[in-house]
Parts: sequence; structure tokens; C-alpha cells
Amino acid sequence: MISFELNGKAVEVDVSLDTPLLWVMRDHLKLKGTKFGCGMGLCGACSMLIDGVSTRTCILPIAAVANRKVTTIEGLGNPQMLSTLQQAWIENSVPQCGYCQSGQLISASALLNSNPNPSDQQIDDAMSGNICRCGTYPNIKKAIKAAAAQQVGVQTFDPKATKGVEV
Repeated sequence: MISFELNGKAVEVDVSLDTPLLWVMRDHLKLKGTKFGCGMGLCGACSMLIDGVSTRTCILPIAAVANRKVTTIEGLGNPQMLSTLQQAWIENSVPQCGYCQSGQLISASALLNSNPNPSDQQIDDAMSGNICRCGTYPNIKKAIKAAAAQQVGVQTFDPKATKGVEV
């Protein structure tokens, strides 16, 4: 029996310790948002947050998450209450076929949790392991930047606002 926190709730599963976390989620816990892509931890479709770190779960045995915090795409938000990142995803027309989107959102979430205002290079580095067959990389970057700006309240500099103010 393995115990861990899933999307904020304590869960226990009774499966073979070498069963990949992805299949525990999809087959045993019936959470279908995280996708199977390559089966080798290379494409990012299976990404989940493990203690806040984006992790490939198609190759991660369930034993590795004992007493840890696991967040799936279902834990980021829901249709009634989208996360800031999910809303930015929609507003920037990121999804095309949608297959990679759960992994992309998980990796972007991990990035913004560790770096609330990433540079273009930091976004590229953090997202480099997530493959999008539709090639929406420019929109993904725009969405991450938009979510970052909204989360940290980044505002553009307005020179008129400082007129007459002594510095």
C-alpha cells in the first residue's frame, strides 16, 4: 500500500511498487487528464508535479511518490475555476490538438512556481523537454509570460506617471 497526497487530498493505492505513476492515475484513480506519449520519459505528455517539480511519470514507479505531494492537471484548476496559467493558455490560443497540453501546463506551472517572472531563455530551458507536435511554442511562451505578468502584477512602465515627481 502506497500513501501520498494527490491534488491536496490523501490517497492510498494498493498496486505493485514498480507500476508507473501515470498508469496508477489513469487506470486505478481514473484521472485521465495526464497523457501517455512516448513511454520513455522524453516527450513530457505524462508530466505531473511531484513536490512542485515537473516529473515524467510514465517511467516513475509509484513507490517513488510515497508520502509525497503529487499534482496532476486536474489539480491545477477546473472548468469552473481555471488557474491563471490555464486562462492565459486559452487567451493566447495555445491548444491545437491538445494532446501535449497537460504536460505543457504542468511544466509551465512548475516554472512559474519557482520563478514568477522568467526570461525568454528561462522559459525555453524549462519547457525544452515538452514536445508539441502542432508547434505552438510561440503561443506557449506568450501564455507563460502573460500568466507571469498577471500573477506578479507586472505593469509596463508609464513615463507620464512620473512626470513632475522628483527622483
